Amino acid sequence: MTITQDIPTTETFRATPAQADRLQRVLVDLAALHLYGKQAHWNIVGTNFRDLHLQLDELVDIAREATDTIAERMRALDAIPDARPSTVAARTTLSDLGPDEIPTNRAAAQVTGLIREAVRTMRDVHDDVDAEDPTTADILHGIIHDLEKQAWMLASENAAPRRR
Repeated sequence: MTITQDIPTTETFRATPAQADRLQRVLVDLAALHLYGKQAHWNIVGTNFRDLHLQLDELVDIAREATDTIAERMRALDAIPDARPSTVAARTTLSDLGPDEIPTNRAAAQVTGLIREAVRTMRDVHDDVDAEDPTTADILHGIIHDLEKQAWMLASENAAPRRR
């Protein structure tokens, strides 16, 4: 008798193909957000450069960590994450940021839009994710919270006070 025969096994929860595809959609948008955040970070110019440069690094860290969290959750559910550059480029729903220098005010607006696009993907799949696996939906909640906070902070760069 081998040692593996003595160890009881239990069935693990596995994502359905539909769930794996939902998480893959989230994964590619988060990977794209990470890359676009860095692209903006490197190429912003103008007023408030340093503050925005540092704030974009915060966003990049959040997006990179969220990408890793989703990919590792996929593996825990026996799904195979795919964040190869060709896959991210082909499947992301995020708008293109462009290759040029970006004035800080435009960068804040464009990156805010990219964050909102990534969050839209998460909100679009959320209810179906939750129906299959509430634990994974809880992970999405945390990522949505963190990204919406970043969107608020970036959007505030260009905001004017509201009058009552």
